[in-house]
Amino acid sequence: MSNNSTVETAIGAAVILIAAIFFVYAYQTSGKAEGAGGYSVTAEFDNAAGVNTGTDVRLAGIKIGTVTAQMLNPENYQAVITMAIDPKIALSDDTTAKITSEGLLGSNFIAIEPGGSDVRLTEGGRIAYTQGAVDIWSLISQAMFDNKSKSEETSTQGGTTPSPGVDETPAEDQSAPETAPQ
Repeated sequence: MSNNSTVETAIGAAVILIAAIFFVYAYQTSGKAEGAGGYSVTAEFDNAAGVNTGTDVRLAGIKIGTVTAQMLNPENYQAVITMAIDPKIALSDDTTAKITSEGLLGSNFIAIEPGGSDVRLTEGGRIAYTQGAVDIWSLISQAMFDNKSKSEETSTQGGTTPSPGVDETPAEDQSAPETAPQ
């Protein structure tokens, strides 16, 4: 029995060691470890839907930082997003931040577009030019229902749509313009 319990203990220790290595690897590759090394900047958005702690911050499609905190500004009801930016990336004070998505059903991220100013953002800096998230589903439903209501208005008013190539201006307007005497 002693030999059996020694083998079971060794296998258990190996499983715990492998799990610990996996968790360390997952933490380092998740981007959570990167946030501590960057400088912190904030930006205010009117709509920060889909942005959470850990969301990517990208420049030209490349991850340069991570969202580290979010809160609501009680004075203007804007979402204040705090980001940790890679210290190798020097952003100018006229940088633009925009919340966008990876396609129609993709997750949101913050896209950074650098400005041309020589003044650089430092620790605690603020990105002043922002564009919030666009609610794609409300745009789709608005387009669907606006087109439906316009077609219903036309049919209930008895209106007809003009055929292509048919000019519906009155005959008196189609005459040649009169020339003034000289």
